[in-house]
Amino acid sequence: MERMLKRVGFKAVIGLFLSGVLYSCANMASPNGGPYDETPPKFISSSPPPQATNYKGKKVEIFFDELIQIDNPSENVIVTPPQKIPPVIRSAGKNVIVELEDSLIPNTTYTIDFNNSISDNNEKNEYPNFSFAFSTGDVIDSLEIAGVLLNAENLEPMSGITIGLHRDLADSAFLTTPFFRTSRTNDKGSFTIRNIATGSYRVYALNDQNRDYKFDQPGEDIAFLDSIVVPTFELTTRQDTIWKDTLTIDTIKTVSYTRFLPNDVKLRLFKENYQRQYMLRPERSQANLFSLRFNAPLDSMPVPKPLNFEPAGKEWYYTQWGDEGKAVNYWITDSLVWQQDTLQMEVVYPRTDSLNVLQAETDTLQLLFRQRPQEKKKRKKDEPEPIDFLGMAFNTTGEMNLFDTLSVTFNEPVADLKKETIRLEKMEADSSWQAADFDLRVDSINTLRYFLFRKWRYGEEYRLNVDSAAVYSIYGKWNSPFSAKFKMKEEDAYGHLFIYIDGVADSMAFVELLNRSDQPVRKAQVKDGGALFMDLPPETYYARLVVDRNRNGKWDTGFYLDKIQPEEVYYYPGMFKIMQNWRSDETRWDILATPLDKQKPLDITKNKPKEATKKKRNYKDEGKQSSSNSGTPKIGGLPF
Repeated sequence: MERMLKRVGFKAVIGLFLSGVLYSCANMASPNGGPYDETPPKFISSSPPPQATNYKGKKVEIFFDELIQIDNPSENVIVTPPQKIPPVIRSAGKNVIVELEDSLIPNTTYTIDFNNSISDNNEKNEYPNFSFAFSTGDVIDSLEIAGVLLNAENLEPMSGITIGLHRDLADSAFLTTPFFRTSRTNDKGSFTIRNIATGSYRVYALNDQNRDYKFDQPGEDIAFLDSIVVPTFELTTRQDTIWKDTLTIDTIKTVSYTRFLPNDVKLRLFKENYQRQYMLRPERSQANLFSLRFNAPLDSMPVPKPLNFEPAGKEWYYTQWGDEGKAVNYWITDSLVWQQDTLQMEVVYPRTDSLNVLQAETDTLQLLFRQRPQEKKKRKKDEPEPIDFLGMAFNTTGEMNLFDTLSVTFNEPVADLKKETIRLEKMEADSSWQAADFDLRVDSINTLRYFLFRKWRYGEEYRLNVDSAAVYSIYGKWNSPFSAKFKMKEEDAYGHLFIYIDGVADSMAFVELLNRSDQPVRKAQVKDGGALFMDLPPETYYARLVVDRNRNGKWDTGFYLDKIQPEEVYYYPGMFKIMQNWRSDETRWDILATPLDKQKPLDITKNKPKEATKKKRNYKDEGKQSSSNSGTPKIGGLPF
């Protein structure tokens, strides 16, 4: 018995010991790794050394203090002067290796501009704006120019676009000769071209689709500076602040530095009014309808010529524009034609050839449509056959805005729609309904839609009626009856805005109010020193001004050969918060007061710059393991 008690006691002690071990194992935490590494790699040395002269080699090696990587070197690393044969750029441990496959130009400074593509291997801390230069001659050229590239139409910062310099000042150089020196815009649209020799230059931007560093492809986005640039520099000073911590200033020092000029070049990127013209795949979406679709708007409708069928007359189809002039819909009116499964026809249409010349192209089309038998729904013995009505949709709502345009859209072409078919009545003061006049016009870009124009007034009440079978389609379908009532909003539902504008002459510009998506919702001509917007629904608006040089009421792009710049665009740097029953005529907008690249509000900027954000770490809970991830505790590699 005594021996048994000793054995039980020994087991209890062992059990308590193992329980303690298990408890400690289950609560083990990995050690706190300390703060994140937020320091970018440091340059150590290179072969050849930075700013080397008379270098004849074809390989550059750059050494850093830690493992590094290069983000998409073929896109992000720029070697200038441009190389006909792309260089091989790679990382190898702590090194960057650049192998130049092209021959080097004598007595020339070469720049390898890495931008922000180099980062450490673990935390992806970027080495900002890193570049490396060497010379094949006795001198390192050291001048720089800097600036920003914006979209000419909406002032969006344009990233990843090639900026180039030409020493040849002739206009033809941009078309025929590769750039002499290049750079590329960053995420803010900013650029710096380094290691420039003294002299005079033309500055261009090019969205280089074929990577030949010249504007030889119609449709490439471009920008050009009207003036000639002469790079220079000046010795100046600036104030540098040294911080003790994030809140406390330690020292403010005056530091001498070299300022390279010009450092504020503004380029506006645009695409010339040119599009290659070609036909997309034709469609026959239903038996009596086929469509020809194009990549760009047409000037005239192609005329189809029947090949495997003979229509009863010349007028065997009805045409309708669609997709803002980029599509033509052909409604077949001859039933013997549209009942055929396959229609073959010949069409002649404009097409851009390989030399970018618009030529007449002849194509043979084969349009298929397989009729599927319709499933007949079971009906009661005396139930009549359902009527397939003509589709007719009005855009009325119970309450409408003064600036709304009343419209009706049909799902098939209609035969000779007259405005007398539509009865519009207004409620008078004595609550009686009286006929209200309006103008009926077909939509120029969708001939299945008609607009009802009338000068609406605050608080007016209307009713709209169309009798059954009042409208017939070209296929004999008729409409079902329609009736609706609607009311115009009262004046106190709106706000009004007048913007005083400085920097542009009356009648030479218009202002567009924009929504939060940077899309125009209202437009007003500049006159009497400003732009007036009446009856605005309560909302937040932004504003864009277009200098309308040709007074055609729209923004126009540029044309390089004629040295025509795109029309100037300016953004109001703030916003307008419109409220009900509110009027503002105190806003003054000097379109030149704010630098162009600082004008567009960030809220509506789509190409937002990448902001450097510090990685956040929860030091308190770091290293704790959840029970679901802790696994089975082990000692010596063996489970308990």
